[in-house]
Amino acid sequence: MLILPTRRQVLGGFGASALTLGSGGAYAFIVEPRFRLALTRYGLTPPGWDPGHRLRIAVLADIHVCEPYMPLDRVAEIVAATNALAPDLILLLGDYPAGRKVTWHRVPLSDFARLAEDLRAPLGTYAVLGNHDWWDDPEAMRAGKGPVEIRRLLEARGIPVLENDAIRLTHDGRPFWIAGLADQEPFRPLGSRQSLADLPATLAQVTDAAPVILMAHEPDIFVKVPSRVSLTLSGHTHGGQIRVLGYSPVLPSRYGQRFAYGHVVEDGRHLIISGGLGVSQVGIRVGVPPEIVLIELGGEPPAA
Repeated sequence: MLILPTRRQVLGGFGASALTLGSGGAYAFIVEPRFRLALTRYGLTPPGWDPGHRLRIAVLADIHVCEPYMPLDRVAEIVAATNALAPDLILLLGDYPAGRKVTWHRVPLSDFARLAEDLRAPLGTYAVLGNHDWWDDPEAMRAGKGPVEIRRLLEARGIPVLENDAIRLTHDGRPFWIAGLADQEPFRPLGSRQSLADLPATLAQVTDAAPVILMAHEPDIFVKVPSRVSLTLSGHTHGGQIRVLGYSPVLPSRYGQRFAYGHVVEDGRHLIISGGLGVSQVGIRVGVPPEIVLIELGGEPPAA
């Protein structure tokens, strides 16, 4: 026998569905992107790294400062949380300004740089640039050369920005290299696929056998990274901003799920892709909350 629902049951069902959709939408558009802050830890000893050399690296990617998703008080919260981890080294992986689609009110990059100066680590803070750092500076983009605005501002605050550069550091008497690539998609709004990244020239600056940590905003370069590099660090993808059961339906990578998020190991080479902190294109995050990444190197046998 067919039992039809009463008018009250129908209206109640519509109300419950609307409430569910409304609360889910609020979480995706407000709670996760604006108020959640996760800590993601990776512990590994990649090839070429001395297992006895313990190093703590805090990684911040894709901050995308803007109102309402990444206001200055949120940046200050991230800076304080990063410092509380007591890292030996802090690395910034690019994309400091947000795009126009998610920017209701622009936040001056000079104010962001002032807060970034408060990051504290014994070995210092180093940065690379991302595509949005170029897209946010139309004059530099049209000229085809930098320095872009955010590079000038960060370096004025004592944060070196590496564009195809390598720097040798020493920690607990053990040397290692930080190498940073220039951006791979700086001129895309102009219809150009020209990349500024020069991997061979960057690694040519490494003059001894000490291990290399490579910073590259976009992860797609990883297919060309040689085994000489112990660890590559990237951002850019935001984990897709929507990630369900390990799957991201939309990704800004020609390799799709291969370089979506997390710890990737291919042929003994290691890549860690941060899900980032801000938003781009659309102000939503589901299943991939803003994250600070803490990488703890050493203390275990070398990874395969």
